[in-house]
Amino acid sequence: MQDAFSVIYHVRSTPKEIAGRAEAIALEQSVELPRAAVRDPYIAENILARVESIAPLGDDQFEVVIRLARATTGDEPAQWLNMLFGNTSLQEDVLLADVAMPEEMLAAFVGPRFGVEGLRKLVGAEERPLTCTALKPQGLSSAQLADLCGLFARAGIDLIKDDHGLANQRFSPFAERVARCQAAVEQANAETGRRCCYVPNLIGSPRQIAEQVHLCRELGVQVVMIEPMLVGMALMHELAADNLGMAILAHPAFGGALRIAPALLFGKIFRLFGADAVIYPNYGGRFSYSQQTCKALAENLLHPWAGVKPAFPVPAGGMQVDRVQEMLDFYGKDVILLIGGSLYMAGNALLERSRIFVENVQKGGAR
Repeated sequence: MQDAFSVIYHVRSTPKEIAGRAEAIALEQSVELPRAAVRDPYIAENILARVESIAPLGDDQFEVVIRLARATTGDEPAQWLNMLFGNTSLQEDVLLADVAMPEEMLAAFVGPRFGVEGLRKLVGAEERPLTCTALKPQGLSSAQLADLCGLFARAGIDLIKDDHGLANQRFSPFAERVARCQAAVEQANAETGRRCCYVPNLIGSPRQIAEQVHLCRELGVQVVMIEPMLVGMALMHELAADNLGMAILAHPAFGGALRIAPALLFGKIFRLFGADAVIYPNYGGRFSYSQQTCKALAENLLHPWAGVKPAFPVPAGGMQVDRVQEMLDFYGKDVILLIGGSLYMAGNALLERSRIFVENVQKGGAR
């Protein structure tokens, strides 16, 4: 098998059974037949996956590397995902850990259209870390959310996104909310001279999202948010490939339901499929990601990768304003810090608290 790529799985098994278990994964992820049923020499030589290596990880866990034929992916992103972890995702003893591909395979993926450099230019922040917050809670009217948008923009927060729970509910219909929030940010920018961006949440069926994209373009929106695991990875890829004209902030909702290593799913796959920035649970917040996982995830988003632009890491989830310097020391300047609840806890001092957040990031990023 000449034109191929490697997929790394972590498999729970006994030492006695792991060889057979690895062989079963190779068959399942390629021909879906017993080996004895593969009689065509061409298929046996060029399509049938191969077990490349098996290595113990301890505690009855093994790293299994499977070599897959590129031809089975059709150079199509959704089919590529199917070949990585299609039927095998239904087997509880297997975790998809990583993938290694030759550079020529990357041409099948659009990757980030804006990336780190493009997002920096959008908000006028060429060197420093970026700031982000979320409009919440659900239940506020479009007018109330727009007021919050204007406040956050006057404080200087770069990206003011919808909470991922905001969709097209009666209390804040999508079209009304986006029009009001975009206008509020534009008014604040006119007053301050900044380039803060409102980031609406695209969610619904493909047809509904197409309508939302059309409205966002008409209103001058520059960044949108999408939950790829809810609306479809292939849909995000198609939006990016079709010259969306707006940067994509990817949210991890529903991503914890799969046995895929976060550093791979959010760090590599989201980046390949067109995300310019990726939100994920930071260590020390209300989720359970470790420092090691967060570091690996951020590195996968940023590392040089042939022609694939780097994407911003966006650590979030219970972040506190008083941890800003710690986060900047950990991630460096190529990061977007997303803080929500810690700002809202300030109550009537929300504007002042938001300004402190912005100032802390700017000061910390200059160190």
